[in-house]
Amino acid sequence: MTPAPGGAAAGGAAAPGASAAPDASAAPGASAAPGGVGQAAVTAPGGAAAPGTSAAPGTPVGEPLLVVRDLAVHFPLPGSFGIGRSGRVVKAVDGVSLELRKGETLGLVGESGSGKTTTGRAIVRLLDPTAGSVRFDGVEIATLKGERLRRMRPRFQMIFQDPYSSLNPRMTVGGIVGEPLEIHGMGDATARRARVAELLDLVGIPGQAVNRYPHEFSGGQRQRIGVARALSLNPDLIVADEPISALDVSIRAQILKLLERLQAELGMAYLVVAHDLAAVRRISHRVAVMYLGRIVEMAPTKPLYAAPRHPYTVALLSAVPIPDPAVQRDRRRIILTGEIPNPSSPPPGCHFHTRCWLYQRLGTPERCRTEAPTLATVASAHDVACHYTDEVAGTAEALGARGPGAASGATTEAAPT
Repeated sequence: MTPAPGGAAAGGAAAPGASAAPDASAAPGASAAPGGVGQAAVTAPGGAAAPGTSAAPGTPVGEPLLVVRDLAVHFPLPGSFGIGRSGRVVKAVDGVSLELRKGETLGLVGESGSGKTTTGRAIVRLLDPTAGSVRFDGVEIATLKGERLRRMRPRFQMIFQDPYSSLNPRMTVGGIVGEPLEIHGMGDATARRARVAELLDLVGIPGQAVNRYPHEFSGGQRQRIGVARALSLNPDLIVADEPISALDVSIRAQILKLLERLQAELGMAYLVVAHDLAAVRRISHRVAVMYLGRIVEMAPTKPLYAAPRHPYTVALLSAVPIPDPAVQRDRRRIILTGEIPNPSSPPPGCHFHTRCWLYQRLGTPERCRTEAPTLATVASAHDVACHYTDEVAGTAEALGARGPGAASGATTEAAPT
């Protein structure tokens, strides 16, 4: 069996005509009960310390489940006419550090091309890291290979973006959800059928659907099937790559509610990759903002949305609609000039300075062009990579992006529970 193009492994779906790779499934002895992970308290975000590493008060505490340090994923560019190597590389991910605890959700946001999906795929080893460390529950997995990596895979799974291409059209729903169990011989056929029925019930799919094929389901139902497959091995971590972007607006809330409920019941951690900042705000305890392969801001959800400290985050939030006509009417949209730069030749210094409204407002300071900012703590559990972060607050752009009174209202919205 061959994995789907683009990496449909680690519990992900096979491409049309291809089944999931063996690496995508359970190791012998992996737990099959959906409640086996245990109950975890998932509460509202707050604040903490240390760039990219600390838990905020009110979030799940304890030793981090996932510790990523200086993760880099580079892709070499081919030479002329596709022959050989050109000597240049695309720095899709360039020095990402983060931590994630059991029962916690970290949202990873940014424009297309910022490296979000590549980061998630490297963490679950669908892509091999070029450099850096990925420690999962104390085990370094960035360099694991073969059987040792295969035995770790059941503990970190992935939900793919497209519910249409990520399910094998030649397999029934029962076969798709039960394949990871079958690959490693977990239980007999009767036990596996019972487990599949249990998983489908958990995500709200009728048990009689086991003999139906993916094309017989709506997009939202297909994504639920993808969630059931990811849960089949009882993982501790799920990387959800744009889990609702391909769905109708009316279905998105259902999937978000499902993910929240499953986290509360099973206690797994989520790394949610998304463009939809409104959805990330609802489901995440903390949010990391990526730009051109680097994290430029990371903070608990409420403080980041109420008072962003990086000019890129301010620009992103200015594009998020607010369902209050009085507030929305007076907001100021920040239009970034140009496209995100080519990651094979990123700008020197701060990668964002070529599009930064604050850089222009401050008179194009040389430091932005020559010195790359590091991610540093500027407030409780609030980390920012910007030389002039103190200049962001109070600017017309920062105030206009939220609208009059929106900042105070943002701090009172319900957090994930």
